[in-house]
Amino acid sequence: MSVDYNPPTEPLDVLHEDAQLILVNKPAGLLSVPGRGEHLADCLLARVQAAFPQALLVHRLDRDTSGVMVFAQTPHAQRHLGLQFEKRQTRKTYVARVWGRLEPKTGTVDLPLIVDWPNRPRQMVCHETGKAAVTDWRVSKYEGETTRVKLSPKTGRSHQLRVHMLALGHPILGDPFYAEGPARDFPRLMLHSEELRIKHPEGGVSMKFRAKVPF
Repeated sequence: MSVDYNPPTEPLDVLHEDAQLILVNKPAGLLSVPGRGEHLADCLLARVQAAFPQALLVHRLDRDTSGVMVFAQTPHAQRHLGLQFEKRQTRKTYVARVWGRLEPKTGTVDLPLIVDWPNRPRQMVCHETGKAAVTDWRVSKYEGETTRVKLSPKTGRSHQLRVHMLALGHPILGDPFYAEGPARDFPRLMLHSEELRIKHPEGGVSMKFRAKVPF
């Protein structure tokens, strides 16, 4: 993590709130949870807890990724949601812009991932000791030298979407870890958690939450 952490200052964008859940739209550039050291204390969890003191963490998004995140209002909701993520019962849809023309228009990446220790937090594909990681993709449209694509991860590995797109030869635009040359020269990581489907902890009704793509 670089020392120059300048998180965005925009107010909390609450998408939904009830007795069990809080859904917020995380801005790019803000940590989900505090990093090590006082200068990395500002994070989405702290901002959510400032407004909802009882809020509990369920999952996280990378600092540079924006979009839908869910927090629990009760320990019961936290356990319930945590199990949904663990058992892969949640459905997540991301929008990304990647370098080059991604073809064919739909497909699946099934490549196991492991942390690249000397270069952490970077991850890498490793068929021997990597953990299973699967991503479906669907091209939305071609934009000049880039492609807008919908990504549906079936697993939740660290940097999964970023490494899987890189493995296809199409790094996500603005990625400080994996993009190079003109693909890196964008104001932010072009990755956004657009939609999250979960079952409500009270009654198990399926719910869908969306946050508008900012790029």
